[in-house]
Amino acid sequence: MDYMGRALDKAREALGISSPNPPVGAVVVKDGVIVGEGHTMLPGESHAEIIALKQAGAKSQGATLYTTLEPCCHYGRTPPCTREIINAGVLAISVAIIDPNPLVNGMGMAELIEAGLETRVGEYAAEVSEICESYIKFIETGLPFVVAKFAMSLDGKIATKNGESKWITSDNSRLYGVRLRKESDAVMVGIGTVLSDDPRLTVRDNEGNSLDRQPYRIVLDSKARIKTSANLFRDRGPIMIVTSNLPSQSRASALEAAGAEVVRMAGRNGQVDMQQLLRLLADRGMIRILVEGGSAVFGSLFDLGLVDKVIAFIAPVILGGENAVGPVGGDGISSMKDALRLHRSSMDTIESDVVITGYTR
Repeated sequence: MDYMGRALDKAREALGISSPNPPVGAVVVKDGVIVGEGHTMLPGESHAEIIALKQAGAKSQGATLYTTLEPCCHYGRTPPCTREIINAGVLAISVAIIDPNPLVNGMGMAELIEAGLETRVGEYAAEVSEICESYIKFIETGLPFVVAKFAMSLDGKIATKNGESKWITSDNSRLYGVRLRKESDAVMVGIGTVLSDDPRLTVRDNEGNSLDRQPYRIVLDSKARIKTSANLFRDRGPIMIVTSNLPSQSRASALEAAGAEVVRMAGRNGQVDMQQLLRLLADRGMIRILVEGGSAVFGSLFDLGLVDKVIAFIAPVILGGENAVGPVGGDGISSMKDALRLHRSSMDTIESDVVITGYTR
């Protein structure tokens, strides 16, 4: 059996749950049988290795532990996992990647080696690095990982000339989009998207019911034009309205009474200060931000070089229209040599749609 592959599956279950801690999966194997498994829970709760060891119980003695990330060796909200692993009598450990956190970064493995455990590093390293991409960026820069997700027609339009955008892509593509929300700490849109589409921005089950755990829903609304009757306010879950000009106290109070937090981030030309906003979100433990539009928001983020990953859905439909909007606005570039070319790009299909994923750096 592919034991590290199973740990990888468990790590995926932690996406959108463990932040700002990394999404980690672990399994304990004794005599060729998985006797314990788990993934990292909410901050302050047990890490993946501890859950797996507790499930295994006495069978941990002489077992092998497979974990996607190097176990921590310091006191944070929880005690060090290395001590628990050693005390459980684990004989060997396989780790996919080393934790880049300076408080760990090889020291966890060194402690386990010193205790006599057989160690191995590197299995599924590329896949685990992708799962941990938000955590890795946060540790290295202190900023969130920003994912730009958009759907467009074959001729590069995100809506008709009259602003209609429902629906360009297939049902299954939209279900994939919901999964991306579930794996994120926050979903961000501009006020234009809210006024034209009136989205809920929630994570829902297959029957369309909102789940208990919802990402932060963030609206960039420089003039606080959002209405308290918007669909956004119909569902439970945190909402943040980010303005560049503080509205009147009565306006702010009305939005707060409807369930939103109003935050002022004044930038240049009356726009929201995006860099300051990302720092604020990181300080609050939001390390993966899914941006769903519109073109002005994408334009600002791309112009400032703040996008890390692009997920573009391309549907085999033609919308036409000189006034129909494309996915990315902003200043753009003047020369093709300055074009942003994605790296490590991949292509997949969902029904008749093409999905292109790539990284900006």
